[in-house]
Amino acid sequence: MDQYRKYKEGEKGAWLSIFTYILLATVKLAIASIGNSSALRADGLNNATDVVASIAILVGLKISRKPPDEDHHYGHFRAEMIASLIAAFIMMTVGIQVLFDTGQSIIKGDFSQPDMLTAWTALGAAIIMFIVYLYNLRLGKKINSTALQAAAQDNKSDALVSIGAFVGITGAQFQLYWLDPLAGAIVGLIICKTAWDIFREATHTLTDGFHPKELDLIKESIDTHPDVLYIKDVKGRLHGNQSLIEATIYVDPLMTVEESHEITDRIEENLKEKHDVPHAHIHIEPFEGEQ
Repeated sequence: MDQYRKYKEGEKGAWLSIFTYILLATVKLAIASIGNSSALRADGLNNATDVVASIAILVGLKISRKPPDEDHHYGHFRAEMIASLIAAFIMMTVGIQVLFDTGQSIIKGDFSQPDMLTAWTALGAAIIMFIVYLYNLRLGKKINSTALQAAAQDNKSDALVSIGAFVGITGAQFQLYWLDPLAGAIVGLIICKTAWDIFREATHTLTDGFHPKELDLIKESIDTHPDVLYIKDVKGRLHGNQSLIEATIYVDPLMTVEESHEITDRIEENLKEKHDVPHAHIHIEPFEGEQ
């Protein structure tokens, strides 16, 4: 599957998240208003912002599918990372707002007993979101999409948030009224934590960060070629969901240009098969003893 088809496939997960979040946000906010639950209201607001975040990811995936042009010689794959950043900012804003609102309720002692219907709503939503999480996680790994995997983690946090709301609302039924707004505050913290994780991963990629362990594995694969006498340097960066690798290797100085070229071809094919590296630039230098 080529990169453009992968992004097309990834749009299915984004659409699934959008429709699910719209449905859950509408139901939660309506029932939270009827059943008077701060935790479910916070959970519904969380899902409402997730709609915007999922739309941002969908737009990012669509832009990433655009082919290279005169201004973008390497394509538009980094649009996926920008979409992840937008999603993180939206989530962080809502998380802080939820913390502020529920914090005020706790300080003022504005407690009330929510209807048990709100608890069952939260539990049902948790089950639905966990199913969506499993689907998007599998699809994100299949197409190696950072944005879709980030969306899957958001789906999982949403499922945990709904479980927390269920626990808080249930506790309020036993006169522990403070548990409902406390669950809402915990919801806000989870939203902020998820937003931070997505932001950190996206900025790491956009600033040309590359995990050292992955680079070590790539270096080991290059070193397995029998004609590679010494590896001077290996560098890597991510372009959307694609790894771009540059390596400088030393070979026998008596080799012909054609033989050296065959070595680079075999190394590039090996990296593509073993590490899903679609673009590798291998620079050849003559080996002259100890380096």
